[in-house]
Amino acid sequence: ENNLVRSMSKKGCTGDNAACEGVFGRIKNECFYHKDFRNMDTADFINYLNDYLNWYNEDRIKQKFGCSINENRRKLGY
Repeated sequence: ENNLVRSMSKKGCTGDNAACEGVFGRIKNECFYHKDFRNMDTADFINYLNDYLNWYNEDRIKQKFGCSINENRRKLGY
């Protein structure tokens, strides 16, 4: 109905996309398990996920660096 693909790995080969599976697991733990999506339509869900991914990629403090990924890249001259 919404043309979503459930898995990125071939059946029985979860190691093929271990990094993706790790990110998806983190997203589920941080973003989905505590929220009820039954009253959210597809467009609202996409906006919710997009907001989370923007925060994750741009503002989240990475413990290893003590700052966001983008701030660390700027410090390194990228």
